[in-house]
Amino acid sequence: MLEDRDYMRQADYRPWRVSMTVALLIVNATVFLGQILASHSVRAAEFQGTYLALSLDGIKHGYVWELLTFQFMHAGWMHLIFNSLAIYFFGRYIEIIIGSKKFLTLYLLSGVIGGLVQVLLAFLFPMFGGYVVGASAGGFGLVGAFAVMKWQEAFTLYVYFIPVTMRGRTLFWGSIAIAVLAMAFSNDGVANGAHLGGIVTGFFFARYFIHGNWVPPATHPSVERKSFWQRAPKVKKNDPDLSAEEFLQREVDPILEKISAHGIQSLTTREREILEKARSKMDRRR
Repeated sequence: MLEDRDYMRQADYRPWRVSMTVALLIVNATVFLGQILASHSVRAAEFQGTYLALSLDGIKHGYVWELLTFQFMHAGWMHLIFNSLAIYFFGRYIEIIIGSKKFLTLYLLSGVIGGLVQVLLAFLFPMFGGYVVGASAGGFGLVGAFAVMKWQEAFTLYVYFIPVTMRGRTLFWGSIAIAVLAMAFSNDGVANGAHLGGIVTGFFFARYFIHGNWVPPATHPSVERKSFWQRAPKVKKNDPDLSAEEFLQREVDPILEKISAHGIQSLTTREREILEKARSKMDRRR
């Protein structure tokens, strides 16, 4: 039965390794310590501002690498801490579902596009000029992807230690609104254009490149690929009374394969209900 299936057998031993989420946190902290040490040298500080931090002037001079280097620099301890919290809480969930490579691609791409949006704003409106540093564009990319994955699902976030329950769509549109309003009515030195570019990038990345990872293969006879925005359908009470083996093959096998590949956290509400129904069928056979 279940233990006969290849993906239910015990996996080969794999040595412990650091997740990409944790690796990013370590790199950001290490680079920030380097910034602190370099700040004691005027030349080193000037080098960071000219060649590593993102700026319209730097891009005009062809320093395109700034679109990557600025993502690992920070303006202070609190800046680093808040960005690290966003990467940790949203990144862990996303990396489990999509894997380290796609996770890193999502993070860096969100940072690059967020940086480009900020530079474009500085070109159009000089008030948005200045040096830009920080992981917030990549972090907001993770927020955008997380919001898409949880679009119809309620979850709880702690905002300044206050629990706030919302759905993914509320998180997405709320973040968009905050970024747009901040750009329109505030000039507090925060790179809100980078935030906006990051979250929109995360949205589209999840919408078009991640979606297939937590939906069973469309070729399976029991699968009907639904719109991304529809709530996962409930298991109907009047489904045909399949035998236990037929039910396992048609309904449960794709879900178990998905757990094996991406972890149980990747299951939708419908898939969890199918597993519960399978458990009930197996209990009746005993």
